[in-house]
Amino acid sequence: MASLPDNPDALYGDVIMDHYRSPRHRAPLVNADIEAEEFNPFCGDRATLQLRLGHADGTSASIQDVSALAEGCSIIQASASLLADNLQGRTLEQAADLSQLFRDLMQGKPLPAVALSELGDLEALEVVRQYPVRIKCALLPWVALEEGLRRLNRRGTPGG
Repeated sequence: MASLPDNPDALYGDVIMDHYRSPRHRAPLVNADIEAEEFNPFCGDRATLQLRLGHADGTSASIQDVSALAEGCSIIQASASLLADNLQGRTLEQAADLSQLFRDLMQGKPLPAVALSELGDLEALEVVRQYPVRIKCALLPWVALEEGLRRLNRRGTPGG
C-alpha cells in the first residue's frame, strides 16, 4: 500500500483541497425531508446529510436544498461538500444514479466518457483509489445519501 505524503495538497489536488478548506452547504436545514447520519467508528469520521425536496415539474421530487456536514479527514469533508454541490436541483432518481456512478468510480470500474462528464468535479476524488484505506472516507457521505433515500422510499415521497 502506498504511504500518504506529508503535504495533502500534493496528494489530493486543488478541487479536493478547496472543498476541504471551504466546504459548501454546511448550514443545517430546518424541516428537512431527508436526514441521515453515518459514522465510521474505526476512524471517527461522521457524515450528516439533510435534503429539502420540492416538486418543480409537479410530479418528480427534486432536491431544493442540501446540508452536508462532515467531521473527520480532508477526504470526507471534501466528498461531502462535492456531494452537496452536485445534488442541488437533481431529482431523487438522478441523485441515486449519481451515487452509483460515484461508487463505481471509487471501486475502479471503467466508466464511459459520458459518465465521467456526469461526475464533473467529483472525478477529482478518483485519486483516493490509490489509498484504499481512504475509500471509506470518500464514500461515507454517499452512504448517508443512500440510507436517506432508502428511508424516504419506505415511508413515501413527501407530497408525492
